Amino acid sequence: MFRMLKGETISDAQNTFTHTLNHLIGLGKVFRREKLNIKILKCLDRSWQPKVTAISESKHLITLTTTSLFGKLREHELEMNRLNERESEEKHVKSIGLKTTSQRFDRDSSHCSESETLNLLTRKFGKYLKKSNGGKSQP
Repeated sequence: MFRMLKGETISDAQNTFTHTLNHLIGLGKVFRREKLNIKILKCLDRSWQPKVTAISESKHLITLTTTSLFGKLREHELEMNRLNERESEEKHVKSIGLKTTSQRFDRDSSHCSESETLNLLTRKFGKYLKKSNGGKSQP
């Protein structure tokens, strides 16, 4: 049985499949196009499953040549390799971007936000309590 090996490319698998098929045809074996396409799709491992499902459900296995099928698989392989390379590059780049804004705090300004005003009043009230009580709480 024809099986795609781990780490093997689609081009390698196509060469192996074509070589085996040519020997079988030389022995007088005849294959229908649809059966050949199904055999090719079944030889692929689990990582190819989404593409296999898409091709199988397209209902073009009868009209699709084995060359066209391998072409579609090669395109998918190239796209997956491109995505894997980009993901590995993104993992290696560990940069952190911080956005800063400068803000001038002006007590007399009417542009102070409510939270800044509340923070200022809280600090001043805390200082007042410390001064008036000597830092001690009264019962």
